[in-house]
Amino acid sequence: MPQINVTIDDKNYRMACADGEEAHLTALAQGLDARIIEMRRAFGEIGDMRLHVMAALMQADELQEAQGRLAALEQETAALRARVESADAVRADEEAQVAAGLERCADRIERLAHLVSAG
Repeated sequence: MPQINVTIDDKNYRMACADGEEAHLTALAQGLDARIIEMRRAFGEIGDMRLHVMAALMQADELQEAQGRLAALEQETAALRARVESADAVRADEEAQVAAGLERCADRIERLAHLVSAG
């Protein structure tokens, strides 16, 4: 299992991760570090622990909002799929009705052709 060093709020941490996840974990750490720096600029020195907790809560809030948007999109997708399936069923029924109508027309033309040729 690979291990990487990340720096968050000027502190180095050695972290283990799955193979191939090194860049992802590094980017996550950089994002958290940037958020802490931004918050320190906005709020001043209010304590490392408080800044870390506030940054974690902000990221948790963004995650929760994203999950809510995802759930809404999944519901919308399901509703659209249901509409498509319903429209497909209507189209199939209409196609069957058209085919039956064409068959009746073909039968009638055939009968008329027999009458004309017989008469």
